[in-house]
Amino acid sequence: MPVIKPTCVRDLKLRVNLADVVSRVVTLRKAGARLKGLCPFHNEKTPSFHVDPDKGFYKCFGCGKAGDVITFVRETEQLGFTEAVEALGQRFGIVIEYEEGAGPSREERSLRQEIYEIHELAAEHYHQVFKGATPTGEFMRNYWVTARKFTPELADEFKIGAAAPQDDGLAAVLLKRKFSEDALRQCGLFFVRDGAALTLGSLRPRFRGRLMIPIRDHQGRVVAFTARQTDLTPADDPAREAKYVNSPETPVFTKGNLLFNLDRARTAVGEGKPFVLVEGQLDALRCWSVGLKTAVAPQGTAITDTQLVLLRRYCSQVECFFDGDSAGQKAALRFLPMALKAGLEVRFLGGAAETKSDPDVLFLAQGLAAYEALRANSLSAMAFACHAVLPDPANASSEQKSRASRTLLELIGAADSEVARTEFITEAATHLRIMPTALISDYRRYHARSPRAEREPAGDKPSAPPSAANTHTPELHLLMVCLHYENMGKPLSTVLPHDWIDAGHAAGALLNRFLAEFEHDSWPGRDHLDGLLETPEEKALVASLLFDTPAFDDPVKVANEGLRLLRTRALEPRLRQIELDLANHQADSKADPISLLKERSEIQRQLRQPLGLTAAV
Repeated sequence: MPVIKPTCVRDLKLRVNLADVVSRVVTLRKAGARLKGLCPFHNEKTPSFHVDPDKGFYKCFGCGKAGDVITFVRETEQLGFTEAVEALGQRFGIVIEYEEGAGPSREERSLRQEIYEIHELAAEHYHQVFKGATPTGEFMRNYWVTARKFTPELADEFKIGAAAPQDDGLAAVLLKRKFSEDALRQCGLFFVRDGAALTLGSLRPRFRGRLMIPIRDHQGRVVAFTARQTDLTPADDPAREAKYVNSPETPVFTKGNLLFNLDRARTAVGEGKPFVLVEGQLDALRCWSVGLKTAVAPQGTAITDTQLVLLRRYCSQVECFFDGDSAGQKAALRFLPMALKAGLEVRFLGGAAETKSDPDVLFLAQGLAAYEALRANSLSAMAFACHAVLPDPANASSEQKSRASRTLLELIGAADSEVARTEFITEAATHLRIMPTALISDYRRYHARSPRAEREPAGDKPSAPPSAANTHTPELHLLMVCLHYENMGKPLSTVLPHDWIDAGHAAGALLNRFLAEFEHDSWPGRDHLDGLLETPEEKALVASLLFDTPAFDDPVKVANEGLRLLRTRALEPRLRQIELDLANHQADSKADPISLLKERSEIQRQLRQPLGLTAAV
């Protein structure tokens, strides 16, 4: 694959603001001169992920992940180096230059990158069919406006599309663009028989005669489609009776890992503006159309832990507005323990379980005013659960209250906070009309039978920082000096022998490599070190050191102390061995006491000799 010019990489890092890239994934807030948010690399509830836009580096003080803008895109989008640079270039309008003078061919692109591009082209293709002056376009526009009561402007905003009842030319468009065979087979837009040669005739459209809703990931990339059945759906469609059909799972789409409209809603949430979780895409579109911009929806399946972690990353408050029928209520009860475990603050719109509300119908009839009315009558998580499991506590028998309390205790046990569990027990006891002490006693017995781990869930445990093995080594301190006080690199290279350095860990290997560059006057500068970093561990370590401000005021003192420690570590073991050899020289006729004494004297002289760095450096 053609190599990107180093000067192009440097230019990209200078022109692209790291905060602009990170904020597509993480909600950032000011923290002094830096920005911080919830780490995208591990599950956490207290922000420990810091971004320094001026330096161009990020660092998580929980899991130790660190890097620059290219590293961040590689980690969050699972791209290679070249692909990450190309993605940033396309996103920010920066021309990418290659050593050979031309970019990689289509065949050299990664499968994921190709499938992203295929879906963008497909979304545009379906949208043009929707807008076209054809029977399919006219039917779908009429269905959208007349049957579903949505505006043409909303269709343009979300790129709503239409798949014709018969082949509408999408396969021909993609074949002309010369996408790889793997990408066309795995993109999920076609049925392709195993073993069949890839031709225009072998690419049979998966979606026909359906309204097409593009599904975007939280970064706004089209990764799949939801296809709504219409009267145009042909009788020979394998899924003819299914009202909604999703794209199959592909290398870029796992339906349990994303939420519809999260890419837009995450920019609108904040204090007092929680996420509103609805059941379907059209519910979310209705919310958006009336001005409720924080609505999101799962992909036609039950909510997953991964989706809740995504929500928690941007906002801890969620309002749940599922359909008011029994299926919607059951879905809400399945969702509740997962939300409590994720540390989300949940409220349920629509009041008690008997309310038969449908977001699409309600907001179409009453607009945004209906949302404010729902919020005024919303229920807390525990109040909703209590009403759902025991609607009429005043007339309930003791056995009914006992069964209800067992269900509620299971929910309470899912909460991630002892304070929250205590509050929930009090609230549940009030609703059940029993003494709180009785429910507390039952909870203790329940907890004893099913002990809840008091530690964080495994997914919430940060991994060890990549630089943990290098902590407090002399090599690490000298590496920090070289990076933050570059004028000291050359003097250090002249007084520090290479064999004093332990190159068995990242800090030592980098110090050895950097000092060689200083020694030969080829140091590229700390902002242009990509060519000197060989492993992900080295890149993370350098990013972490550059992110941190040195905790010392006198770099010469730190450097001399590092030199002293390295000298002691290198020379004293040999000095001890000489002393042993001298003590045992009579037993070992091969030992030469005169040579040993001379060597000991030389080592002692070196240990007494002042170190070479001075404050004048």
